[in-house]
Amino acid sequence: MERKIGDVLVRTYLGDITELAVDAIANAANSDLWMGSGVAGAIKAKGGIEIEEEAIALGPIRPGESVMTTGGKLPAKYVLHCAGMPPGGKATQWKVISSVQSALTIASQHNLKSIAFPAIGAGVGGLSEYDSAKAIVTGVCHYARSPQSVKEITLVGLTKYVCECFRKAIDEREE
Repeated sequence: MERKIGDVLVRTYLGDITELAVDAIANAANSDLWMGSGVAGAIKAKGGIEIEEEAIALGPIRPGESVMTTGGKLPAKYVLHCAGMPPGGKATQWKVISSVQSALTIASQHNLKSIAFPAIGAGVGGLSEYDSAKAIVTGVCHYARSPQSVKEITLVGLTKYVCECFRKAIDEREE
């Protein structure tokens, strides 16, 4: 699926976020920024421990904030660490929305053009895939009202179901 929201092209992608050659990928992070399992673990495994070391040096941050590191060995140049939850805690839709908006602001400050977001706050974060998708799409739609440098956003699902959640959330925002 590809859809224009304002001047921003939003698409869904079924697959592994660590394989995307975009300016930045988002990490579903905790506010201490250590990278354990899930998306964070996959990013660290493929991109290298230096991503985690760089992130931890920038933290801790509050849930709802984000920071940017280099992409290590990833095809993406940067990683935007979106803190949807505290360590051991649960994500909320508000924290996910806020972390997405923060990531898009940071990306724009660095003149990035393309970003990919996973289902932040789902899985270990405790949000359903659909609630995560709704929160991310809300953050993206807010950004698209006054977009800056980011013109392409990819919403990444590791499963077809997560991609369907993103599509449904976009459809509901446009009604």
